[in-house]
Amino acid sequence: TRHEDHTIPDTTAATQTRLHYHYYQHTQVVSHTEIMNVEHEVTLLIEHIKRLGTESSEGQYSVEFGVLFNDDECANVFEALVGTLRAAKRKKIITFEGELLLQGVHDKVPIKLLKDKL
Repeated sequence: TRHEDHTIPDTTAATQTRLHYHYYQHTQVVSHTEIMNVEHEVTLLIEHIKRLGTESSEGQYSVEFGVLFNDDECANVFEALVGTLRAAKRKKIITFEGELLLQGVHDKVPIKLLKDKL
């Protein structure tokens, strides 16, 4: 007995191309929106570090992670504070020791503001 091929004829190439294009367009829109949100949140983070932190004699602001994390206004503003901190660190806006800050464990870790603008 011969096994018949029951695959769907490849008339879907155009459909697949359209779906891929739609996915690509959607991904680009989401990515652009996410970039705008991250930039906005980093800008807000700068403001909150200045508000809650102390200024050194060199004019550099710093705040402990616990102060930032436990602040009610920050809790209302930042959807994911740790993610915003990591994004700001990647952009060299802030610096802190380590890769990830956790509540409780890293409350005393200073977050230093390197730049006051994006």
